[in-house]
Amino acid sequence: MIAAIIRSSIANRGLLLLAALLLMAAGLLNLRTMPVDAIPDLSDVQVIIRTPFAGQAPQVVEDQVTYPLTTAMLSVPGAVNVRGYSFFGDSYVYVIFEDGTDQYWARSRVLEYLSQVSAALPGEVTPALGPDATGVGWVYEYALVDRTGNHDLSELRSLQDWFFKYELQTVEGVSEVATIGGMVRQYQVVVDPNRLSALGLNLTQIRQAIQNGNSEVGGSVIEMAETEFMIRATGYVQSMEELRNIPLKADDRGVPVLLGDVATIQLGPQLRRGVADLDGEGEVVGGVIVMRSGENAQATIAAVKAKLEELTASLPEGVEIVPTYDRSELIGAAVDNLYTKLIEEFLVVGLICLVFLFHLRSSLVAIAILPLGIMAALLIMRAQGINANIMSLGGIAIAIGAMVDGAIVMIENVHKHMERRPGLVGKERWNLIAEATTQVGGPLFFSLLIITLSFLPIFTLEAQEGRLFAPLAFTKTWAMAAAALFSITFIPVFMGYLIRGKIHSEQRNPLNRLLTTCYRPVVGFITKHPWPVIVAAVLLTASAAWPISRLGSEFMPPLDEGDWMYMPTARPGLPIGEATQLLQQTDRMIKSVPEVAQVFGKIGRAETATDPAPLTMIESVIRFKPESEWREGMTMEDIRAEIRERVQLPGIANVWVMPIKTRIDMLATGIKTPVGIKISGPELDVIQSIGRDIENLLGDFPGSSSVYAERVVGGRYVVVDIDRLAAARLGLNIADVQAVVTSAIGGMNVSETIEGLERYPINVRYPRQVRDSLENIRRLPIITPRGDRIALNDVAKVEIEDGPPMIKSENARPNGWVYIDIADIDVGSYVANAREYLESNLNLPVGYTLGWSGQFEYMERAIERLKLVVPLTVVIITLLLYLAFNRVSDVLIILASLPVSIAGSAWFVWYLGYDLSVAVAVGVIALAGVAVEIGVIMLIYLNQYRQDYLDKLGPDENPSQSGLRDAIQQGALQRLRPIVMTVAAITAGLLPIMTGGGVGSEVMQRIAAPMIGGMLSTMVLTLCVIPALYLLWHSFAIRSNNRARAA
Repeated sequence: MIAAIIRSSIANRGLLLLAALLLMAAGLLNLRTMPVDAIPDLSDVQVIIRTPFAGQAPQVVEDQVTYPLTTAMLSVPGAVNVRGYSFFGDSYVYVIFEDGTDQYWARSRVLEYLSQVSAALPGEVTPALGPDATGVGWVYEYALVDRTGNHDLSELRSLQDWFFKYELQTVEGVSEVATIGGMVRQYQVVVDPNRLSALGLNLTQIRQAIQNGNSEVGGSVIEMAETEFMIRATGYVQSMEELRNIPLKADDRGVPVLLGDVATIQLGPQLRRGVADLDGEGEVVGGVIVMRSGENAQATIAAVKAKLEELTASLPEGVEIVPTYDRSELIGAAVDNLYTKLIEEFLVVGLICLVFLFHLRSSLVAIAILPLGIMAALLIMRAQGINANIMSLGGIAIAIGAMVDGAIVMIENVHKHMERRPGLVGKERWNLIAEATTQVGGPLFFSLLIITLSFLPIFTLEAQEGRLFAPLAFTKTWAMAAAALFSITFIPVFMGYLIRGKIHSEQRNPLNRLLTTCYRPVVGFITKHPWPVIVAAVLLTASAAWPISRLGSEFMPPLDEGDWMYMPTARPGLPIGEATQLLQQTDRMIKSVPEVAQVFGKIGRAETATDPAPLTMIESVIRFKPESEWREGMTMEDIRAEIRERVQLPGIANVWVMPIKTRIDMLATGIKTPVGIKISGPELDVIQSIGRDIENLLGDFPGSSSVYAERVVGGRYVVVDIDRLAAARLGLNIADVQAVVTSAIGGMNVSETIEGLERYPINVRYPRQVRDSLENIRRLPIITPRGDRIALNDVAKVEIEDGPPMIKSENARPNGWVYIDIADIDVGSYVANAREYLESNLNLPVGYTLGWSGQFEYMERAIERLKLVVPLTVVIITLLLYLAFNRVSDVLIILASLPVSIAGSAWFVWYLGYDLSVAVAVGVIALAGVAVEIGVIMLIYLNQYRQDYLDKLGPDENPSQSGLRDAIQQGALQRLRPIVMTVAAITAGLLPIMTGGGVGSEVMQRIAAPMIGGMLSTMVLTLCVIPALYLLWHSFAIRSNNRARAA
């Protein structure tokens, strides 16, 4: 069948050339509009429910909102995990779905279950779904800064909330524009309790009066003078004066009592749970562009920048927009880096072909197949919805050497035929091309197919590891599939057109002569003494056990995103003022390093469901100056070490991470460090005790850089414990007393002003001086239904207690988390040692469990899956080998010698100091496929020369050992050039990745390293071990046949 395809391609070569041109045109058009991002979207399919519950403590939020929501969401179809967060005034519920779930189907299912549970929630709360974004959605951040001081934070916040936010949400690809920091303007009604009680009023009446005095209505229409007039009655509060004039009641003489008579009306900031700072110079207002799931990140950022440029003309004087995080810089650097590597690989591969073949146009055949294969792979990627990123383009980069292998083998075979039959023209030339290509076409196609299918295990990886490496596996698979198809279609046609003129003999090339001279005595020794070669191969394979035993393990190497993030956790109960000072102090420390260009920090959370950060969590994005502006001799590691050294504050657990990867991890597992422990159980105080024990045990454990256990009951509460009987005797119910606590102490937003397009809250509360201490709170006045004035202390005990600053839960079980940052050790070894240590030294109470999370969770899952799938892949490859050779012996020779190729990769990975990771496993799998393919081509030649030898024997002549040895020597020598060319092309093609730097190079180097290290041992395998095994097997067959014939 393969031979028929080759002949058909040559016969219809005009159509093939047209198809090649159309493929290139379609590929180039696709390349111009290809969605581009830095890394694949590793986020789980998740739906976020955010429920604001203003002024309520975390325990109240947990009991009344988060727990009912999480228990309801447990039964949503496809949900694998439900994570709840109860903050002061906010509830977040993350519903995480199994892989492959459509996001919008998931959102509709969550809405369906949300409608069922809404009736069980407090009447004043309204759950809402978060944006249709993912963990990589934060693509662009900016700050509004006024260096002239003419605009305060409330004005900048209004500008962000009511102008920039809605303008930017119209940009294609933007799901949400979130605000960070600043101050929301608030109309504050500070009620005097003495005046209130003197006039016989209570807070409920104040609230009702404000709501009644701030509304507008319509009165239908009337017709006058043949014209229709619509009726509207005004009544919105537009100023503080109008608010003061809201009537409360009239006294006995008919004199109105106005709101201004019992309260002071003032403008002030609303209670806030997030602060933004720029360079430690003071507070700013920030904005975050959250990209919609599946959109083109680079195009979205470009559109946002264009919109911001357009809006700059509308800014008030003195206000400027300062970009603080720009994903497009990372995307551009990553993609440009890989494009550069691809071009370098093209040139290196072309140069190798030219050096070995001594024929420029033959080299062009090998090079021409690369853009066609790449364009085909990119077109299929686009159809699959895979964008261009460092992993998808990396798949092409590591495939380039193997892609030209088919062309190299065919070109080399055509050269051999042309050397033997020079001067052919016209139809005879095309017949020679067909004869040469069909000779190796079948096995070559199957061997390239083996490389293609060798990546099957990668497709079975799940969750984050699957999403990370699937784009690479897809692109490499499609590139190799295209190479396999093109090797029997386009390459024969290209060779027919390009391989013309004088073809130099292989021995005319000094490099080939040198290789042949060196290899001839080696293959002579192998065929005379095969057993020592086999023993040496076994020893080489066994030696790999030593480096493997010393390799650590990790999920994936740290991806250097260029920017850096400082993400410490402060003590619980930190007030907003102290939090602001801490943020500015750490930002100034970081900015003091000369190479730091900018520090944009936030503490607390942004106004978005995608940011469940407590007020104790700092996130400072650090941007660096160009390398040309660094101090002489400074490297990125030196700069980061200096920053770590400068930022040391007591009571602060420092964590230094990469922005994108950390945000993905936090949304996927909630853990921001490489390793985390989740403590699950019914009682928070017990969870905190276990966490502290773990912190103490692991604090000095080898490999621990920092260990921080959350203080899940580290918050401080003023608890108002109402005495029901005492309240009942005074005619008060629980709700009456709670209304005073809610409104008078905490303040309650009772309405909002409508000022054009802007909306501002109206808040009612008592003066600060009557609620700023425990004693004052106890003396808070309450008006009873009989008009008596009593103190809060008369009906309730007011005490200070410890309680949760926030409550986390997973699948409706309370959780406490321990964050572990490690240094000078791999993740796998650390977790194995630490787990064993904790099992021996930690006493867990009944009903409490520990779960290891973070990167380790992904690594374990990947290892378990690969254990199942790799054997299946070996079976498939065995089947393909049998289809290629139709002989079990040839299949066993290749499979038995395969471990030799892996030995070189193990030694090289150990030499470079890399840990075992999924990336290294991908490289080993890729190496195995190439090793099999090279072995297949060697066996083709050995079988060909062995068959030629057998065909020359007379009918009564028995095959001899010496004749077999000569045939094997000739076949191996003939295969020398294509083997060395293939090894050189693959190795040299990977060298730009291995030696280069740039964004994404850490991951690509882990893939390239086992391939480069393994190619040397693969060459030894192909040139030495396979001929030795082949000789031993067929020597045994010859002796058996000769004995049978003699008998």
